[in-house]
Amino acid sequence: YSRSPSPANTESSFDRLSIQKRPQNSNSDDWGTESLNVSDSDAAFILGKGGRTKEKIGRVSGAKLDMSERGGQSRLEIHGTALQRRKTMKYVKCVMAQRVGPVHVDDDDEDDDLTTVQVPVECIGFVTGKQGNFLRTMEDEWGVIMFFAEFKGPRQERAGGTEKLAIFGQRRGRRGAELKVLSAVEQKIPGYCTKHMRDTTCDEDYGTDMKWLKDDELSYALGKKGMTRRKLARASGCIVEYVGNVVHMSGNRRQRHRAREYLGWLFEQLEGPVHVNTDKRSDASVVDVPTACVGYVTGNRRETLGKMEEEWGVLMFFLDSYKEDPDRHRRQLERLAIFGPERNRRGAELKVMSAVEAKEPGCFTQGVREKTSSKNWGTDTMLLNDTELAYALGRDGTTRRKLARAAGCIIEYVGHVAFLAGTRVERERAAQYMQWLLKQRSGGVSVRDANSRDDVTVVHVPQNCMATVAGNRGATLRMVEEETVDAVVLPEGAPLIGIVDMAVVDTGEVVDMVVVVVVVDMAGHPRRAVVLRLRTAVVNDLALEDDTNL
Repeated sequence: YSRSPSPANTESSFDRLSIQKRPQNSNSDDWGTESLNVSDSDAAFILGKGGRTKEKIGRVSGAKLDMSERGGQSRLEIHGTALQRRKTMKYVKCVMAQRVGPVHVDDDDEDDDLTTVQVPVECIGFVTGKQGNFLRTMEDEWGVIMFFAEFKGPRQERAGGTEKLAIFGQRRGRRGAELKVLSAVEQKIPGYCTKHMRDTTCDEDYGTDMKWLKDDELSYALGKKGMTRRKLARASGCIVEYVGNVVHMSGNRRQRHRAREYLGWLFEQLEGPVHVNTDKRSDASVVDVPTACVGYVTGNRRETLGKMEEEWGVLMFFLDSYKEDPDRHRRQLERLAIFGPERNRRGAELKVMSAVEAKEPGCFTQGVREKTSSKNWGTDTMLLNDTELAYALGRDGTTRRKLARAAGCIIEYVGHVAFLAGTRVERERAAQYMQWLLKQRSGGVSVRDANSRDDVTVVHVPQNCMATVAGNRGATLRMVEEETVDAVVLPEGAPLIGIVDMAVVDTGEVVDMVVVVVVVDMAGHPRRAVVLRLRTAVVNDLALEDDTNL
């Protein structure tokens, strides 16, 4: 990378200070730490609002970044493998270059992390968005770094009236962001991207298939606010994007095949019931729904079914199954097919079971007992009485969602039975969090192994600050829980994170606040955010200058 000479460049320059040895817990032989001295102005630019730029660079490069100030000098530390550090250095230099002038990209590196898109000059403002918001949205969605750049090397040739947009990141993220940009350009200048496109099926294992759609097909395949497109993409695991009237399906061969198949079934539903043999499919689950409950599960204009598809990233529709099983009509059962990854299918299946159970009590829970599955992936069940169910559900289901996020486990209540679905570790955590939650109704919770657990942080709060920290009936704690979960940026495919609860354990002079969350190796660090919020509340309450004495 290089920049045109500028008087401001001296302020933006940085020095590489050192490379430290890797820690003992690192498995990579080339793991290390590089430290950089940067100016205060560059430090602020690298951090970004709320630290988002630093987190984004770390997410794309795979390295861990720490910014500190020593002796009046800002220092950036980069921890990771040699490749991760090199990528981080590249991205940091680009971010710094944006502050003082155009970014120049050398095209001779071999990191295989760059895709470029030619964007017509008249579309640059549209692609960038107001104050760069559209680019930032694409970066967050696909886990990439994007900026307009001037190239040196083989890519320096420039088409008339266009600027090159550089996209850095993993192959899948780059392809998703690239198609998003092409879609925006096509929307601004119809025919610019699609005039030479034809229906194609790629022969490579990883590639892109394209298919032209009619106007009415496009409207149906897009759905309200893009809902149908998103569910097709999540269910198939394939990147699905519409560039004009051309649907692009990018991914490996199996993902593209499933995306084409699901899209075909989507259009078949316009003609009537769809027949699919699900017996030997690894991407399908089937739920028997009583005929009397079909309307309740489907909802007005398919609204209820659509919400379940959106929540779990699956494709759902009722099958035409009477031909293969005429007896089903007598038994008054309809077969609801659910397509997508196993975890998503199980979540949607339990959601359907919960809805049916509310309409016809006992349909799925009659004879069900508490059980613990012996499989690594499976489902455990817990029986709850009326009081326990109401408490574990919470207002509008907030407590159930909080438990599920914290444990990384699927939790759904079917009647008075709690279904816990996931891996063995996830189910064990969910069951324990549920027990802690229910114990709070009658008093405090004792977490005796808090210091040895990797999913617990203990915050010590002075007794006279409890009212401020907890709030009226724990309202402040609940608000911190929700805000911290919302503030965490999750990588694609990662389990949701949440705080299951903040249990109070009275030890006399000091009250221990136990904050329970799932630990995920990512930039968000939700427990750290909660700790900072609580410590700040204590500092403000005691009118301290800082929290060093806490």
